[in-house]
Amino acid sequence: MGLANELNTYLTLSGVLFAIGTFGFLARRNAISMLMSIELMLNAVNLTIVAFGAFVPDLEGDGAVIALMVMAVAAAEATVGLAIVIAIFRNRRTPLVDEYDAMRR
Repeated sequence: MGLANELNTYLTLSGVLFAIGTFGFLARRNAISMLMSIELMLNAVNLTIVAFGAFVPDLEGDGAVIALMVMAVAAAEATVGLAIVIAIFRNRRTPLVDEYDAMRR
C-alpha cells in the first residue's frame, strides 16, 4: 500500500493547506490576499471531502457532489467579495483592510 493510498496523507495535506490559508488570512491586510486565503481554505476542505468520499464506502458518490456544492458557494463568495473590494477601492483608493473602518464615519 503506497503513501498516496492512505487517507492520513490527504488529511495531512489538507490540514497544511488550511493552516497556510488561515495564516495568510490573519497575516495579510490586503483584501485580495485575504480572499485568496479564504479560497485556499475552502480548497483544503474540498480535498478533505473528496478524500473521505474516496476512502469511506458509504460516501462513495456523495463526496464529489458535496465538493461541487462547496465549489459553487466558493465561486459565489469570491464574486461578491471581489465586487465589494472593487467598490471600496474605487472610493478609498486602497486595498488595505485597515483603511475600511473609516467608512463608519
